[in-house]
Amino acid sequence: MTTATIAQQSARRAADGRSLPRLLRAHLAPYKGPITAIIGFQLVSTIAMLYLPTLNADIIDNGVVKGDTGHILRLGGIMLAVTLAQIAASIIAVYFAAKTAMGLGRDVRAAIFGRVQEFSVREVGQFGAPSLITRTTNDVQQVQMLVFLAFILLVSAPVMAFGGVIMAVSEDATLSTLLLVAVPVLIIAVVIIVRAMGPLFRKMQVRIDEVNRVMREQITGIRVIRAFVRDTHEQQRFASANGELMGVSLGVGRLMAWMFPTVMLVMNVSSVAVMWFGGHRIGSHDMQIGSLTAFLSYLMQILMSVMMATFVLISLPRAQVSAGRIQEVLETESSLSLPKRPVTTVDVRGELSLKGVTFRYPGAEEAVLHDVSIEAHPGQTTAIIGSTGSGKTTLLNLIPRLFDATGGQVLVDGVDVRTMDPALLSRLVGLVPQKPYLFSGTIASNLRYGKPDATEDELWRALEVAQAAEFVRDKPERLDAPIGQGGTNVSGGQRQRLAIARMLVAEPEIYLFDDSFSALDYATDAALRAALARETGDATVVIVAQRVSTIRHADRIVVLDEGRVVGTGTHAELMASNETYREIVFSQLSEEEAA
Repeated sequence: MTTATIAQQSARRAADGRSLPRLLRAHLAPYKGPITAIIGFQLVSTIAMLYLPTLNADIIDNGVVKGDTGHILRLGGIMLAVTLAQIAASIIAVYFAAKTAMGLGRDVRAAIFGRVQEFSVREVGQFGAPSLITRTTNDVQQVQMLVFLAFILLVSAPVMAFGGVIMAVSEDATLSTLLLVAVPVLIIAVVIIVRAMGPLFRKMQVRIDEVNRVMREQITGIRVIRAFVRDTHEQQRFASANGELMGVSLGVGRLMAWMFPTVMLVMNVSSVAVMWFGGHRIGSHDMQIGSLTAFLSYLMQILMSVMMATFVLISLPRAQVSAGRIQEVLETESSLSLPKRPVTTVDVRGELSLKGVTFRYPGAEEAVLHDVSIEAHPGQTTAIIGSTGSGKTTLLNLIPRLFDATGGQVLVDGVDVRTMDPALLSRLVGLVPQKPYLFSGTIASNLRYGKPDATEDELWRALEVAQAAEFVRDKPERLDAPIGQGGTNVSGGQRQRLAIARMLVAEPEIYLFDDSFSALDYATDAALRAALARETGDATVVIVAQRVSTIRHADRIVVLDEGRVVGTGTHAELMASNETYREIVFSQLSEEEAA
């Protein structure tokens, strides 16, 4: 292992160690009242447990040995009352502990979700969807479990340990010297095992991410897998990821398998030693039977407190790793920074202007877009065409601010989108992406996504324009027809038309279509474009398309080549003057069709 690798692992461990306290300080602050109640009731419960062996010893020495039935009944009643108080305090403490831990989990999940909502596509791609899901679910669950165990075990463990030592010494100071051997041996053994678990837990979370990633790919790409008959290959991929997770889990399991036998060995050997030496002290009349019984109970309580702390320590390494992964998400700033003083109102006209726009992906050697300048006006359709990889989709994504331009300006109604309030920008600009996504629910709930108060008449009007009304009417539930996650229960063309209808319901000032007609047949494409022209006559329309037939009648066509604007004009003007455009046209149409 290189020095650099060792340094990176040390830095990661240190970061994990700092992440857990930071996370807990930030999210347990609202629960000061319940935490105080937990500590109070745990103290009552622990003190009651420490008091019971003393009462028991008194009953044996002064009641059973002397045959004093009244003393036995009187102290037995006190023991019953103390026991009931201990049970009641323990139940209340566990209730508040569970409520606080579950509340913490809820708050942390909400914080992760809120931060992910602020991320741009860049940050989402940096973490990956499977990892973000794992961090929101499994990682939060690890921290939540640690907090719960800490509240119900770790709070009472120190009190029980120190109180047990004091009470044991008060029973017999000489016999208490056994504690100087038993407790350190147990603590050292537990610490060694727990320290070995840390790296394994870190690997385990990464392996869980990998299993989620492979599983997600296989579910999403099931059609491709079946089409290429790659079932066996995918089974091997999953088996590999699953096997690696199992291997790490076995390593953790082996360490845990050492943990409990070690604790029980120390406890049992300590009990035998107490009985051995205690028996000799009773024989020499230096100790009473009740005191030996009480001492043995206190020894068990002391060692049990260490064992209780062990449960927490087992969860600690994994929770530290999980907290580090959670903090990594929470502390990642979005590349789309919110303006300090956002523009909340504009003179709405639907004017769109890109001035000298340049865009480079992080870490890329070459920019995707170079000094692109385009203007689009209300009442006009502006089309963008170019070969694959020319930057068309990237250019369109800059307008609703899915990315930020690394150079130049994107202006909507004369205002830079980076200074505009996101809510205002979303009202002005509507985008139908290249791969439209529908949410689980109904057709109506998807159409109302951008306008929750839309009426049924508005929904049907949008469906008519999008050429989707016919297949929706054919469904028995019509607008209430269910839609699966991602729109998997409708065809690609239906999904595109529903996505277009969803944007039409929102009624933005600027319509952006990113190759949104690719899954439609030519007749439906033509009918849809004709209906859109009537519906969006006063709006600004920008269309990115691969098919020349889709954009040839646009008021203005912009030709992109390797991220640069190489031509602007109508179809006829470009056919006469632009070689790049002619190559694209003749690759799809004959000379007669192009004319």
